[in-house]
Amino acid sequence: MKSILNYEQLDGGGNGAMHMNDRDEISNLMTRYAELYDSGQHEAYAQLFVHGRIVGPGGEVRATPAEILEYHANHSISYDDGTPRTAHNISNVFIEVDEGGETARARCYFTVVQEAPGFALQVISAGQYHDDLIKVDGAWFFEERRATMRFAGDMHAHIR
Repeated sequence: MKSILNYEQLDGGGNGAMHMNDRDEISNLMTRYAELYDSGQHEAYAQLFVHGRIVGPGGEVRATPAEILEYHANHSISYDDGTPRTAHNISNVFIEVDEGGETARARCYFTVVQEAPGFALQVISAGQYHDDLIKVDGAWFFEERRATMRFAGDMHAHIR
């Protein structure tokens, strides 16, 4: 997998280039996680963990992309548009890149809202992600993402 986003030279004349730094790339990875999940792109979402795993709020571990896909097939509800009709909002992002630039730790808050047929728009969960990240061939991946749910709302339209 290539890096999530690479900036091309912005000045057009080759006099200088703007490139993303590690913190920018990690921030984009964290945002991409939410974007892929919310848009129902579970295969691409699972590939963010090709070098890692997810530890859910109850301590359950999904250690491969195949396990992540199986979990979503068995537990997540998708609607006619192929999405879970959710929006993950990421905030309070904090990133620490190790001195060697090959590993990092990050954390952020998440708030998930959902609207579905017969289910009015509302917050269904809020909590924090704690991430261990690894750089492989110049691209950042999740090595481990731990979810801590601080608040849970009505999730019957989201999880089976």
